[in-house]
Amino acid sequence: MMGISEFMPQMSESKAVYPVVFSTGRELFGDIAGNRRGLRRVPTTVNRSIGATSIFLIAASLAVAGYSDYATAKEKFDRIESGKLRSGSRVVLSFGELNAWVAREAPAGVRNPRVQVPAREIAIGNALIDFGKLERNAGRRPGWLMSKLLDGERPVSVTARIRSAGGQATVDIQKVEISGITIDGRTLDFLIENFLMPMYPSAAISRPFEMGHRIDRLDVAPAAVAVVLK
Repeated sequence: MMGISEFMPQMSESKAVYPVVFSTGRELFGDIAGNRRGLRRVPTTVNRSIGATSIFLIAASLAVAGYSDYATAKEKFDRIESGKLRSGSRVVLSFGELNAWVAREAPAGVRNPRVQVPAREIAIGNALIDFGKLERNAGRRPGWLMSKLLDGERPVSVTARIRSAGGQATVDIQKVEISGITIDGRTLDFLIENFLMPMYPSAAISRPFEMGHRIDRLDVAPAAVAVVLK
């Protein structure tokens, strides 16, 4: 192993060599004989650089973790859809995996989607949604008035109850919040019946639908979501 001396520049015998002092408490960095005030700023600059580097490393770590969670979730979904898993198999999806998958697969117009389960069978989805962009992405062109109402990102939260058994599932929307305004009860029923269903006739809201891929039921719990196969 190379010694420290091999990395130090060679100095002539005529020049005096002073010991180096480094003290974070006093913020000193220089030789004793010629310790100048200007060098007192060095630790502050170094600390700022370290701070910026730390933020970058944390952001990079989160991005890598998000990609890893997405890859794991996609692998699990692929295994379910392959039809090769044994009857009674239970595939558990963490919320890190689910959120990474939802964020990657979300359509244009939906940003920062997240799913959480505060209680069994109750799921809450949050996202920033541009309804106008969603409409255009689906091939529909809203008129001028509807564009004024729909365009622009809005924070949206949807609370739903998810029940499943025997290969069928039912999703009941309990509450919707748009920009902090709560829509529930009869108003929510009216919007689902008169706006959501005509616009998305294939959406299965408050009625059973087949899950397919030999899925028997979904165990929706605060710890994770498990897919149980027939």
